[in-house]
Amino acid sequence: MRIAMMVIRLIWKVPYYLLGIWWCGKSSKISFEESFQFVKKVTKSANHAGRVTIETHGLENIPKEDGFIFFPNHQGMFDVLVFLDSCPRPFSFVAKKEVSNIILLKQVIKALGAYAMDREDIKQSMRVINAMTEDVKNGKNFLIFPEGTRSRNGNELLEFKGGSFKSATKAKCPIVPCALIDSFRPFDENSIKPVTVKVIYMPPIYYEEYKNMKTVEIAAEVKSRIEKTIEQYL
Repeated sequence: MRIAMMVIRLIWKVPYYLLGIWWCGKSSKISFEESFQFVKKVTKSANHAGRVTIETHGLENIPKEDGFIFFPNHQGMFDVLVFLDSCPRPFSFVAKKEVSNIILLKQVIKALGAYAMDREDIKQSMRVINAMTEDVKNGKNFLIFPEGTRSRNGNELLEFKGGSFKSATKAKCPIVPCALIDSFRPFDENSIKPVTVKVIYMPPIYYEEYKNMKTVEIAAEVKSRIEKTIEQYL
């Protein structure tokens, strides 16, 4: 219902937004930063039309230098929109293959140079991890969901997969844990009532802190920090 309301309230802008995002992904004259700002503009308009407020905390924790990875908990399809709305720094993301052909998401993935990962195909997943690693080394920021799939349990977390952190360990980049609260509500609840989603950008974990840890240990540590933060902000 909320998605329908977003479309209806922005019906006269939808063609312009779709064409603009498509052009961002097609034209070599448009920079990544320009593409991100346009997608961000569309996201903010959609969230406003959908009566969704993003309450943001901890922006000061985002590393000053580019080449870092956000690792948030995963609650639903709205999650990426939370970051596109709230994050002032351009970033791309890794999505599961199943959403890569959904209209608008498909165009956004191309516009931001995002990756679609097939978690059932180990070789394809490793190609994505390796490509993402090189992008991060070259100063591009990313977002990946270490649970691999949405929890479907509200603000409770699933286990974090160690493999999700391989790009960080290979790139030796800052890991930025992020806590999402009530991000499942906009799209998973059959309602159009105003809703507030919280996102907390937590202090980064730098390479010197995790270099001697196994990826499964990093995953457990990041999950623990996010769970404590969610408990604090609920």
